[in-house]
Amino acid sequence: MSPAAMPSDSSHSSPSAEYIARCRELLDRASTQAREIAQAADWFAASILAGRMVHLFAAGHSRIMVEEMWPRYGSFPGFHPIVELSLTFHNQVVGANGQRQAMFLETVSGLAERILRNFDLSRDDSSLIISSSGCNTVPIEMAEQFQARGIRVVALVSLAHCLASATKHPGGKKLTDVADLVLDTGAPVGDAMVAIDGLDTPVAPGSTVGGCVVVNAIKAEVAARLVRAGQPPKVLTAAATVGAERGRELFESAYDEHAHRLARLYANVGRQD
Repeated sequence: MSPAAMPSDSSHSSPSAEYIARCRELLDRASTQAREIAQAADWFAASILAGRMVHLFAAGHSRIMVEEMWPRYGSFPGFHPIVELSLTFHNQVVGANGQRQAMFLETVSGLAERILRNFDLSRDDSSLIISSSGCNTVPIEMAEQFQARGIRVVALVSLAHCLASATKHPGGKKLTDVADLVLDTGAPVGDAMVAIDGLDTPVAPGSTVGGCVVVNAIKAEVAARLVRAGQPPKVLTAAATVGAERGRELFESAYDEHAHRLARLYANVGRQD
């Protein structure tokens, strides 16, 4: 059954049981994308082995998947989070730095070019752009900017929601139109997955759950490729797993490697020669 058609199932005894059941369907959807996940991992591992980085970009709540990818326990250097606070820091909800402004800025044409003007990009780089709707201007233009520089773009969207939504891009494009590879969180149209009796709109979104499953599956595949290439990654690992001394060693070495890789992104910014 398509994730877009997630009817209420009377066999589920509670709204929480309903949500958990829907999340199992998201896992099933992720498992159908093994080939696409492997392709993304091939591209990302190639960038890391070349000494370059995988650029991660998202706006709004999709930022969660960027931070899931790096840095956190179980992750490793080679990923470059591009997180604009003006597009993602809306914890105050209203007032200064509120959600209205962030949602407005997601639709502003030209912002993606201004963001990427800060970096010395290479064709050896690759990118992952996350947008649940795939219809906001900035993520779409970010993909266009990457492709114009010969950088492969992997898009992670909620495909059913993307197909049902109207794009805000001035050229009428969606993120899926400007990606080299498309992955699906599996979340339904509107994202929310649980219908409540007496409430005319569903609750409890699924895109973050599905998205985190996909990005961590990619991460695991990339790690395996780096090991096979003789360059095992420096994984941020809890002291409870490897001991305090080894944990500190991994932490420092992983962050140092990230700094060295990041330095290359600034080395020739603005130079014309």
